[in-house]
Amino acid sequence: MNKKELIEKLEKERNSRLITYITGDRQPFNTRIAGDVVPLLNKQLEKFGKCKKISLFLYTSGGDMLAPVRIVKLIRNHCEEFEVIVPYKAHSAGTLICLGADKIVMGKLGELTPVDPSTGHPFNPQDPSNPQQKLEISVEDLNSYFLFAKEKAGVKDDQMDEVYKLLVDKIHPLSIGNAYRAYRMAKMLTERLLSLHMDIEKEKDKVKKIVKEITGDITIHAYPIDREEAKELGLNIEKPTDETEKSMVDLYEQYAGVMKLGQPFHPTELLSSQDVAIIDYAGAYIDSKELSYEFTFKGKVQKSIRNNQTAIDMNIDSQSWVEKK
Repeated sequence: MNKKELIEKLEKERNSRLITYITGDRQPFNTRIAGDVVPLLNKQLEKFGKCKKISLFLYTSGGDMLAPVRIVKLIRNHCEEFEVIVPYKAHSAGTLICLGADKIVMGKLGELTPVDPSTGHPFNPQDPSNPQQKLEISVEDLNSYFLFAKEKAGVKDDQMDEVYKLLVDKIHPLSIGNAYRAYRMAKMLTERLLSLHMDIEKEKDKVKKIVKEITGDITIHAYPIDREEAKELGLNIEKPTDETEKSMVDLYEQYAGVMKLGQPFHPTELLSSQDVAIIDYAGAYIDSKELSYEFTFKGKVQKSIRNNQTAIDMNIDSQSWVEKK
């Protein structure tokens, strides 16, 4: 079955209208969840009209932390019930989108992750001569530093000022403040998305547990939260039927095959025996059975001889969303 047929099949199995949102993880064509998809999603939704139920088929390694609120609110304005279908990765910002759904349908490989945004230090203190190289800082790294000082190094509470001074000698205080602001933002966004379908007052203990785990207690950013663990957290997780599971896998593999998800890229694979090859690569998709949008990278790869050695140059001339017929 082709992509459109699989979308229609999943729609029948879920009794819903379905949109796919797939971002790529293949360097250098990786893409992220971002606000630029909102107008495209709106065009998809206008084709649907007001629906009883909308399913978002999602695969992503993450992205802009603010985009999920816009995406979720837009979709929820067009339906009575919103669910996210997770065949495999819905990491970081993808997890936030899931938190805004009434239901999360997770396959055997489905995984969410903690929401622990990182911010960049103005320069890497390990290499101050390279101002372009930034050091990624997360609140969990900062928390772990202070916990290590207390629990392993035996630093007393009245000595923690010295531990802080050592830190700010290496990292600008504003960078530390920026990391903490990102943490507060992650907590706020998590609560706000949950409040779209949960009663914050009546279910405050459940909400508190989800927020605590998603934004703090799980200290490894890429830690995979499978469907059993997600259910234990208090999220509304549905295990798909065998038929729906197969449809989810088949549709994911349609995209994985075209985008070569998870596979390393080597420019030589485009050249073969040529000296010049055109790059026309799909880095992301937003599809329904009515419309298809592709984020396309265009450029060229060229082989040349420099200093008696073969050199390969790759140039990306453009990258943009285009509607596919």
